[in-house]
Amino acid sequence: MPDLRRIGRSIETPPLILGGNVFGWTADRDTSFAVLDAFVSGGGRMIDTADVYSAWVSGHKGGESETLIGEWLKRRGHRDDVLIATKVGKLPGSGGEGLAPARIAAAVRESLERLGTDHIDLYFAHADDPTQDLGAVAEAFDTLVRSGQVREIGASNFTRDRLAAALDVQEEKGAARYVALQNEYNLLEREDYEGGMQAFCIEHGIAMTPYYGLASGYLTGKYRRPEDLSGKARGGAVKRYMAGEGPRVLAAMDRVAEETGASLAQIALAWSAAQPGIAAPIASATSVEQVDELLGAMALALTDEQLALLDHAAASREGVDS
Repeated sequence: MPDLRRIGRSIETPPLILGGNVFGWTADRDTSFAVLDAFVSGGGRMIDTADVYSAWVSGHKGGESETLIGEWLKRRGHRDDVLIATKVGKLPGSGGEGLAPARIAAAVRESLERLGTDHIDLYFAHADDPTQDLGAVAEAFDTLVRSGQVREIGASNFTRDRLAAALDVQEEKGAARYVALQNEYNLLEREDYEGGMQAFCIEHGIAMTPYYGLASGYLTGKYRRPEDLSGKARGGAVKRYMAGEGPRVLAAMDRVAEETGASLAQIALAWSAAQPGIAAPIASATSVEQVDELLGAMALALTDEQLALLDHAAASREGVDS
């Protein structure tokens, strides 16, 4: 049984969250259902999505992922043993755009309808919206918590200064506070969390649930040559890693794989979960086989020496043998 990580006062999750961005995009309905079934049966609990998934696909308008998850929840018939996280702020619609209070109120109703549930466990502001008054935003989210539509709230893609300002306003108003952060973080993308943001979150009890835990798939080791990117939906996103420190990090991960017998994906997620302040990294899957592999990360405990090797490879301009 994996250890449980606390988010806020009411949520506990194993150290892995299933990303729902692929549902209705690179995973069709049947595949999405199979992935969700495998994740929960394998010990997973939290599923992360957003109202904007997958509006970037031609012919889509957003909400496709939430709709599939809602259909799966209805078919499954058990809601309380699953945690649903979703987001507001990137999909325009009734009530305006961004974090306009009217948009927040409308968006949560739309998400609840698509998900077929009466509550969202963790509701994120998907992006900071400096055009809105922080007090009005705090009151809008607080209303959702007080009404029971939302259990906990979080912030995604925030800077430290803006997160601190939002928390100050929430405290002044006695409103529900952000208890989770969702920024990009992995072995190759560390600047949005490590340092001042990490220290701030730990001090204020804000759990980090990082996205792109596998660096768009690069940290699985399957994209080592330019030709490996042919026909891949995210091929362009990983090219920069090949020309940067990516090969050095993969070499260190290969060494840890030899020592542990774990896959590179498991090593990447276990490294993230071992970092201070991290509740659970997010990773998506488009097959049951991928889910089974990802779930193995929850049982992988890297040694201090292995963690240090990976840290050095990701931070040093020298080779992993230095």
